[in-house]
Amino acid sequence: MELWILSHEPQFRSIAFFGILLIMAIAEIVFPRRKLTQKKTIRWFNNLTLVVTNTLVLRFLMPVLAVQAAGYVAERGWGLLNQVHLPAGVGLISALLLLDLAIYLQHVMVHALPLLWRLHRMHHADLDFDVTNGARFHPLEILLSMLIKLMVVVLLGPSPLAVICFEVILNGTAMFNHANLKLPLRLDAFLRLWVVTPDMHRVHHSSAKVETNSNYGFSSPWWDYLFGTYRAQPALGHQEMQIGIDQFRFERELWLDKMLTQPFRGQSGIYPINRG
Repeated sequence: MELWILSHEPQFRSIAFFGILLIMAIAEIVFPRRKLTQKKTIRWFNNLTLVVTNTLVLRFLMPVLAVQAAGYVAERGWGLLNQVHLPAGVGLISALLLLDLAIYLQHVMVHALPLLWRLHRMHHADLDFDVTNGARFHPLEILLSMLIKLMVVVLLGPSPLAVICFEVILNGTAMFNHANLKLPLRLDAFLRLWVVTPDMHRVHHSSAKVETNSNYGFSSPWWDYLFGTYRAQPALGHQEMQIGIDQFRFERELWLDKMLTQPFRGQSGIYPINRG
């Protein structure tokens, strides 16, 4: 299985992405959590076009991606995990946890620095919350994220398999926890012990600043618990809470051209962590 995954990486990623997207899209229709306020055709077309744009940007502008970097690092024995001799399973789990921690810290960083918030706020500016939000990121943020990931790979030295598994898990959990999916309360409470649920992450997409600056985890909820950034529920409840941010609340802002120019328009606003 490991050999197949390594030799068929693009196919493995595509199967995982489109499979989870389809499952979550169907689940949203069958078990919706909230009534959407905007036209789904407009949002889906533009959000998924952005996914294609980001994929092309990475392929054309980044000569090395995280998986290739992991192979290069492994061959030379660089990185923390290559300096210790761990059983294969322990090494894989350690790499997944450390990479997830790095993504959590990166997420906090893009909320803390006004310049980086300008890039990240496009992810928050959607006026509804569903599975396509999980891939709605500005191309410049995607490039920044890959640069950070490359640095983390060099420092940690995870195996190529660990990097592939992490990226597939990250994409899959992002689509799951951004889904407009209603889970039974007991199931949601149990799942929150292990994974970020839609109700947990929806709080992060509230237009209320104190709620936007909470629940930063994408895959694991443990970092929010550990660092005190966890918020259980939105103050107004999931049905009444407002999704999005204050600056961009017109339907025209949901189109690709407007999304791409959002970082360069207006002020950074009140949402960065260190702003009053």
